Amino acid sequence: MSPMLMPKRVKHRKEQRGRMSGISKGGTRLTFGEYGLQAVECGWITSKQIEAARVALTRHIKRGGKVWINVFPHKPATKKPAETRQGGGKGAPEYWVAVVKPGKIMFEISGVHMDIAKEAVRLASHKMPIKTKFVYEVQ
Repeated sequence: MSPMLMPKRVKHRKEQRGRMSGISKGGTRLTFGEYGLQAVECGWITSKQIEAARVALTRHIKRGGKVWINVFPHKPATKKPAETRQGGGKGAPEYWVAVVKPGKIMFEISGVHMDIAKEAVRLASHKMPIKTKFVYEVQ
């Protein structure tokens, strides 16, 4: 199994949660592939979810074609240990998340038939905690 996605180094070990209002600033069009998985709502996508979706995509297309991952988990998510009283500062970083807003193309595929791509994207969408849709470029 390949290693989970995470930054090599960060300026600050802990980050605040922030806001997720609005639509995606960029990455809303297919740039590399012919088909894609687009976010319809906002949310945090963990590195494990990105990896699970990538595995689902590549397994279905049986390594025939190319897959691009357009999201990267830059944000550390912290968690306090179970059964810990409140106070005592912020918890330790547990996992990494990518902040995804509506319109963002998360995965792209090319080099396969549309039926195969549609099914592969459907399988990958089940790994996501947010609503998504299948997009393709019109020739």
